[in-house]
Formats: sequence, C-alpha cells, structure tokens
Amino acid sequence: QVQFVESGGGLVQPGGSLTLSCSASGTAFTMHAMGWYRQAPGNQRELVALITREGYPNYGDSVKGRFTISRDDGKNTINLQMNNLEPEDAAVYYCNAEGVVSGTLRSDLWGQGTQVTVSS
Repeated sequence: QVQFVESGGGLVQPGGSLTLSCSASGTAFTMHAMGWYRQAPGNQRELVALITREGYPNYGDSVKGRFTISRDDGKNTINLQMNNLEPEDAAVYYCNAEGVVSGTLRSDLWGQGTQVTVSS
C-alpha cells in the first residue's frame, strides 16, 4: 500500500504563511498526481491544489494567487506554500495521491490530515 508523511500544519495569524509537505511511499506505486484537499467542519472536502507527475498544477478558485504547489523531482513529495492566509482557509488539510498501486489505478489514497488554524 501507500504510506503518507504530512507535515507543516499549525496556527497562524490572518495574513500569515505556512508550508505543508507530503511524501508518499510504497512498493509498486507509480504516482500520476498528488495534491492537497481540505475539509472544514460542516463542509465537503474540496480541492486546494494538485500537481501532476509532469509538473502541471491545478488550483481551487479560492486559493489562486495565494497558494503555490510544487514537487520534488524524482520523489513523491509535494509542498504547498500558503500565503496571505485567511480565516476561511482554516480546515484539516489532506494529502491525496493518484496513481497505480500494484497494477491498479487508484485515486482514493489519502493521508491522515493536518490541521491548519488561522486566527488572531
């Protein structure tokens, strides 16, 4: 299976910055894309940003221009630089991977989540 290591969540004041990182590993795992989703209480899980194996990013509308996703070449590791954070960005952020696991295409690969709190 695929294991995730997420880091970087925490408490930040409005207007501040945080960087989230996620590494995915596993035998027989070929990554096609990785990204971050978030879920606030009472809300559905929504896309924050994802990046393909080729390096093409895609962002949720609410974070465009403030967040930047990047990946480490040759590694299943992504970073999410979050700038100008707003209280509405507070949520549990989940790392997601899409790829082939033991010959099967999977898109339901999730990390355990990391809390981001934006408050003064």
